[in-house]
Amino acid sequence: MRIGFIGAGRMGRPMLDRLVAAGHDATVLVRRPEARTAAEADGLTCADTVAATVQDADAVFVVVLTDEQVRSVCLGPGGALAAMKTGATLVQHTTSDPATAQLLAEAGAERGIRVLDAALSGGPHDIAAGRLTLWVGGDEAHLDATRALLGAYASPIMFVGPAGNGQRVKLVNNALFVAQVGLAIDAVRLAGSQGIDEQAILAALQHGSGASRALGVVAGGGSVDSVAGRLGALMLKDVTVVREVARSAGADLGIIGTVLSSDPVETKVLNMDHGPSSDRTRE
Repeated sequence: MRIGFIGAGRMGRPMLDRLVAAGHDATVLVRRPEARTAAEADGLTCADTVAATVQDADAVFVVVLTDEQVRSVCLGPGGALAAMKTGATLVQHTTSDPATAQLLAEAGAERGIRVLDAALSGGPHDIAAGRLTLWVGGDEAHLDATRALLGAYASPIMFVGPAGNGQRVKLVNNALFVAQVGLAIDAVRLAGSQGIDEQAILAALQHGSGASRALGVVAGGGSVDSVAGRLGALMLKDVTVVREVARSAGADLGIIGTVLSSDPVETKVLNMDHGPSSDRTRE
């Protein structure tokens, strides 16, 4: 199958590598010079424009950084949907506003292009192992026709309803995960107030009913203080999107929102500045 791939960074490149290893013919668009140099050195075909990347593709993958970038590369006269052939499939992986997923689906339908709102959970190591989780919104028949292709790097692949629901599930997941990381950090604080060493409580809780993937992330870094440095920027991006989408939808983040706005989350997870000039967002 011929595929077009837009974005070959931290997440996109291992997906692309798995697809090429599965025998698919890929054309890739990468903006960063060093990423393009690396792609060409590995024998990948690089294009200079979105149109050149997607025009002959049976499936196009979008793995960029922001909602704005998704709209830029997919919509308008220079976007992917305008250049893709009828019957092709657009797989959009970037964490973004559910409204963008719906907009892409509507624009694709007008041109006979299938759009899958394929939100993801996991990291490069999960992609390399073929176990990235996908929550896919769109037409279930279109997903079924694309499952084998997505299976090159993802399992499980879960259908979650219409376009936009993939992103909605992702946003709920992200909010819950960051809140759980914050609670794990505060559990360490509570244990310390009772005279229990940080390493001891992190090791012990992983074998109890309070264990979670978030706790494992905290413990895996060796200390509470390592979390923000390792994951702060990524989690701040996710929480910012969660808050923006909740605000625009009039959704109440409830207890999760309270935890996300707590000092343990904002200072030790998201690495936010709480100085006099800082602008704390409360839900």
